[in-house]
Amino acid sequence: MNCPRQYVASNAARRQSVVMTVRVDENGIVRRIQKIFIPTDGLYMRVFMAWLALTCSGSYSAAHADSPLLLPFDVKAEVVHKELSPEFCWFHPRVAAIPVAGTDGRPAVVMTIQKHLVASDHYSGMYFLRTDDLGQSWTGPTEIPALAWQFGENDETIAVCDVTPGWHALTRKMLAIGIKLRYSKDGKHLLDKPRSHECAYATYDPELGRWTRWKMLAMPETDRKFFLVAPGCVQWLVNSDGTLLLPIYFKSESGDDYTTTVLHCSFDGQELRYLEHGDELAIRGGRGFVEPSLILHQGTYFLTLRNDKAAYVTKSTDGLHFQPVIKWRFDDGQELGSYNTQAHWLAHSNGLFLTYTRRGANNNHIPRNRAPIYIAQVDPTKVHVLRKTERAVLPERGVMLGNFGAAAITPDESWVTDSEYILGTTPHSKGGDGSTWLGRVKWSKPNRMIEDAAQVRQ
Repeated sequence: MNCPRQYVASNAARRQSVVMTVRVDENGIVRRIQKIFIPTDGLYMRVFMAWLALTCSGSYSAAHADSPLLLPFDVKAEVVHKELSPEFCWFHPRVAAIPVAGTDGRPAVVMTIQKHLVASDHYSGMYFLRTDDLGQSWTGPTEIPALAWQFGENDETIAVCDVTPGWHALTRKMLAIGIKLRYSKDGKHLLDKPRSHECAYATYDPELGRWTRWKMLAMPETDRKFFLVAPGCVQWLVNSDGTLLLPIYFKSESGDDYTTTVLHCSFDGQELRYLEHGDELAIRGGRGFVEPSLILHQGTYFLTLRNDKAAYVTKSTDGLHFQPVIKWRFDDGQELGSYNTQAHWLAHSNGLFLTYTRRGANNNHIPRNRAPIYIAQVDPTKVHVLRKTERAVLPERGVMLGNFGAAAITPDESWVTDSEYILGTTPHSKGGDGSTWLGRVKWSKPNRMIEDAAQVRQ
């Protein structure tokens, strides 16, 4: 029950007071106004005023003011595609919604995906799947010839991996951003030259059904500070003016650990251009800070960061300059238990949510404890995870889940996507069979952030 707000007005002539009790819901909407007439003098008024003081300034209101309102949600996991092969497994499935491009005015959803080959971190060119009916049916995986491997000197293969797609409303283009990298003939990474890792991007025009070729973001100081630049597995944001806030991690030629920053970039539908970058966030050991993901919630930017030993988080008022970084914890003070893998955000107008993996889920048999994938609400003031809200959105079936994605799709649903890491022709005894998963997060209230964005587009 919400704490009632009372307003007392005395009527000396009638020797009574009118107490107006106003009840306001969690969205600030007045739901009920009630008048109570109480004698101004005597026991009734003294008892009533004591109750009023206890109710509205006591432990009840203090407890509720100290924690965010919870947003109930349901989860449902379903298989988009299933394939077992000794030569590859599907990897990096991430989705983005194209407004009103599906059936009956609903969004179409494009999932970018690629093959993880036998060698570690060796990836194919790009493929995609598409649904026009919110996941009831899918087409693909379809290879994208424009985004296939390219070949360099000395039998090098040039590819792009760790891709995250997103919709750019002002230009009505889908923008896909990932890491360009160089492979040797046997699939090993080559890092001996500047820009061996750099920011690659391509666009998809939904009206023409056409992808552009990969382009590279021009960066300053590529022979020194930005020797390697990686926007891999990140969540990036589009500002209202069409510019981007793009988290990256980078390394100098002599650096051991990665440093994270956020790039401010312009985009005109064709070219992505570097404008500036923000604070440089660093930590010693554990390969530094990598795979940062950025979200905007109720005027504050939140950035989650991967390190080999633990997961970290910070927040900002402008998306470029951040508070000191802290470890992710539950609201009981214990560490979240996520490490050496990524985490991503889901933002709702009524709450902020983190998707992640962690230790302590009877999952020590899974490499890096990378299954199941959880979702939980975050306290945006204290920046910790509310343990009692945690739900498994994608299952653990004996095999590791790969690099995943999280995205808002409609006001009623957000999606978490991932693929099972298994090579071979026989399913795992616990059920892992090379499935690419869609985890639906079904909100109990419409996400006004999506409704507001739709109004802007119109």
